Amino acid sequence: MKSISKLIRRFVGIMALSTILFSILNIAFFGIVFVRNTSTFSPWDMAGYAAAALQLTDYGYSISDDVMAKLKEQNAWAILIDNDTRQVEWQTDNLPNNIPMQYTLSDIAELTRGYVDGYPTFTGKAQDGLLVLGYSKDRFWKHTRGSWDYNFIANLPKNIIIILAINTALIFLIYVAANTKMSRSIRPIMNGIQDLSSGSPVCIKQNGVLYELAEKINKTSEILQMQAEQLRKKETARANWIAGVSHDVRTPLSMIMGYAGQLENSKNLSETEQKKAAAIVKQSNRMKDLINDLNLASKLEYDMQPLTIKQENAISIVRQVVVDFMNMDIDDKFPIEWKTSPTLSVCYINADKDLLKRAIANLIQNSINHNENGCMIYASVDDDNNTCMICIEDSGIGVSDEQIDKLNNTPHYMVCDTNTTEQRHGLGLLIVKQIIKGHKGKILIDHSEYGGFKVALIIPK
Repeated sequence: MKSISKLIRRFVGIMALSTILFSILNIAFFGIVFVRNTSTFSPWDMAGYAAAALQLTDYGYSISDDVMAKLKEQNAWAILIDNDTRQVEWQTDNLPNNIPMQYTLSDIAELTRGYVDGYPTFTGKAQDGLLVLGYSKDRFWKHTRGSWDYNFIANLPKNIIIILAINTALIFLIYVAANTKMSRSIRPIMNGIQDLSSGSPVCIKQNGVLYELAEKINKTSEILQMQAEQLRKKETARANWIAGVSHDVRTPLSMIMGYAGQLENSKNLSETEQKKAAAIVKQSNRMKDLINDLNLASKLEYDMQPLTIKQENAISIVRQVVVDFMNMDIDDKFPIEWKTSPTLSVCYINADKDLLKRAIANLIQNSINHNENGCMIYASVDDDNNTCMICIEDSGIGVSDEQIDKLNNTPHYMVCDTNTTEQRHGLGLLIVKQIIKGHKGKILIDHSEYGGFKVALIIPK
């Protein structure tokens, strides 16, 4: 998975950046410490400065007041060893009592390199001897035997780079070893989450660092699978119930329609009774259509209605439906105008002819049902390269913007108006939507430019 490699690269990048920043901070820290402790004061420079300030006068050796003040400030003492006699010819007032007054050549060599009776000493060349500057025992630590090989100094930059490279490699290996187990635990969990999102069953081994997370994912998968199975059973039961009820209602409904038809045409009944029988026939036909619509909607919703897809001419299909409705409109209350361009004779799409005719018929019938006083109905087909758009619209009463929004954005169009004698359940639009969905198309509902209602079916070729 790309996410795993991305995660590993992120970890490696963080590790590399951390190593670089850590090295830079350490080098800067030690550089600051070194500069602060070496650049501000040097005892060797002070010894040379004091030796140059020591002068021989007629009254003996003397040193300037400002140098003496600095020596006292640093709690340092000083002596002057004569070149010839190697005796102390001059000393400061704060000279410790245990400092020798006579020195041999070996003593001078020792004190120059190291200490006098534990006091760190530094020397400077005076006019007639050697000035020795001493500090308190806990002030300085001297490298009495320090020496550096020239090749070591010359190769020091290269050796530092090699050491840093080795340290970086070791840190990387330690990091990889420490996170390998984590990566092995993350990979199956990432795969499990991906399978979980697609609805597939998940079973992750519950081991490794993230075993608790794996356990939770497995339990979640079991719950989702159980819920999906229960939902499938409920939906199957619902579809079977609708199909069973539809089948059981058809037989008595057919009998009612048959008897009502006989009564409607009976000469033994009065005109009022014949009208009542005619109303029974009309409402029975309406009930039959609703049952058929309900059964078809259920089959389409649960993909139980097989689609016979073939290449069809959409213009021919729409024209057949329009002609059928024109032939049924005896009173000429709902004239249909053909708005398709005369130059467009074919628009081929892959479709189920019968279901597509049912969708178009539902749209035309919807305009008839909602405009009792009659209206113009307009039908058109447009070819837009990759799609075919079938449009049915009317000049009727139309609907509000709020209703348009609901029709476009709610999954079911179970709309009922206030007229209890003419219930409009909206199954026609629901079936249209399901049929177009089966054709991988889409439906757009809007106001018509003729003032009424408009539905556009967009079907890919």
